[in-house]
Amino acid sequence: MKMETVEQTLERIAREAEHTPGGILAFDGDGTLWSGDVGDELFMAVTGHDALKEQAQPRLMAMAAAHGLDSEGGTCTLARRLFSAFEAGVVSQRDVCELGAWMLAGWHVDELRDFCRGVVESHGLARRIQGETHRVLDWAHARDIPCYVVSASPLPVVEAAARVLGLPPENVVATTPQESDGVVLSDVVAPIPYGPGKVSCLRARTSRPLYAAFGDNVFDLEMLAASRVPVAVRPKARLLERADSLPPLVQLHPVPSL
Repeated sequence: MKMETVEQTLERIAREAEHTPGGILAFDGDGTLWSGDVGDELFMAVTGHDALKEQAQPRLMAMAAAHGLDSEGGTCTLARRLFSAFEAGVVSQRDVCELGAWMLAGWHVDELRDFCRGVVESHGLARRIQGETHRVLDWAHARDIPCYVVSASPLPVVEAAARVLGLPPENVVATTPQESDGVVLSDVVAPIPYGPGKVSCLRARTSRPLYAAFGDNVFDLEMLAASRVPVAVRPKARLLERADSLPPLVQLHPVPSL
């Protein structure tokens, strides 16, 4: 995979914008716009404070039983057990992405948003912004090119992280817990933005041309392929293994984090 500087990538995006006005840029969140995983950080913060509510218990028990795990214990015990099973390869990445959102059942939406802002602040996300994608965002903002975050992490924490980058909530596409009367339910809005779902969820939000997409993992591959300028950012091994399946894919040269 060819390495490309930020300036080279921006030159190619600029040509696309000149040829077809009105387009957008799309970015994965974790590992692409910032280092680390805000979904995992929210999970650890909530379970570490024993802050899961009883509304999540029935589905946590059912999920544990479906994977052959012990279904006894409180909500946080069950959630941690399922996460450990994910790390052991028993629970899929997609399932754990959904879990991270619906396990927040019983939380009031405003309460959850405040909690997520605290998680983002306490984990120093502002100091973990990837330098190269931040430069792309600055360039796009200066030219009024809308930028979207498309992440499988839970919506409230991705919105809080995106706010640090100056991105509005309406430009955040993430795994969204269902809610009723301002209270989170133990289910998610389908599909979730994971794998091919990243493309369908983004397209449900906007039909504008996709100038460029940026991602770091194999789960971003379909979104990268849907763009005119697909760009890998500090790619994980699984994306590197599949890079040959998308010949136009280039790797963005790293720039120190802010």
